[in-house]
Amino acid sequence: MTDERPITTLMRMIGGFRVSQAIHVAAVLGIADLIKDGPRSSEELAQATSTDPDGLYRLLRALASVGVFHETAGRTFGLTPLSECLLSDAREPGSGWALLIGQEYFWNTWGNLLTGVKTGKNIFPQLYGTDVWTYRSERPELNEIFNAAMTSQSRSVSGLLLAAYDFSQFSNVVDVGGNRGALLADILAANPTVRGVVFDQPHVASDEDLRTAGVADRCKVVVGSFFESVPEGGDAYILKSIIHDWPDQESAEILRVCRKSMGTGSRLLVIDRVIGDPNMGPATKFLDLNMLALPGGRERTEDEFRQLFDASGFRLTRVVPLGSDEASVVEGVPA
Repeated sequence: MTDERPITTLMRMIGGFRVSQAIHVAAVLGIADLIKDGPRSSEELAQATSTDPDGLYRLLRALASVGVFHETAGRTFGLTPLSECLLSDAREPGSGWALLIGQEYFWNTWGNLLTGVKTGKNIFPQLYGTDVWTYRSERPELNEIFNAAMTSQSRSVSGLLLAAYDFSQFSNVVDVGGNRGALLADILAANPTVRGVVFDQPHVASDEDLRTAGVADRCKVVVGSFFESVPEGGDAYILKSIIHDWPDQESAEILRVCRKSMGTGSRLLVIDRVIGDPNMGPATKFLDLNMLALPGGRERTEDEFRQLFDASGFRLTRVVPLGSDEASVVEGVPA
């Protein structure tokens, strides 16, 4: 138990936006990579990043006060376990998400959260006149930042997934909405007998991470829309961070399209967060607000997933948690 006064705790929460924006700036500047080989002074880092020495020092000392960096004598800064996650080659990276959340459109949409709460509707189209997917697809630089964030997210969860779920039982895994293939690359690397398919839209799909992992020879990339069709022949169909992006009607439509391509023995693996008990699981419940703000979807309880599966031609067989307040594998089979 902490002896911190309630008002102190509340004020720290109120000021949380300052921490996220400071981490975003450090990620943009690539500070973690610059001190990967050892601590450096803020003066040296300012030269390397073309920033003001005093301004950069004030940023880094603030982040050091919350454990993101470690400050020693001479205004020198080194890595901590938190900032190691900001390294470009981190095994469990957070830099992609840090770069994403500081983008003006992301920041502005969250700044209008009251609009979403009042209307109950997706905030982004009310501000920008289009959905967030179209907005990013028309702005390649923003789309690249989003794709990098999704790759970071996949890498951060893949270790948990491989420890909790056995993929060696499958011969062909189809990753629906698989982006650059980061998650599937880790699955194939850990299971040498498994083959795979990365399926996503033309401006997203890539074999970049498959080639980096040395598994491209066991995987192909197919482009298309999961509202129209998905590749046939898989005995496992992964949808990671896909269903939560959409309201129930669209989510059911995506699942029905998957059902048409699946055999009777195929398995559906929805990898999303599952809303738990009252007063618990803040990460999941705040991510649900992000769904209200940007893509327009929602996080769901186990019962809500079961209803969605039932409406889409599936039977929910089990939920495999990947950790406390982490994503889960919501497993289903054709009904």
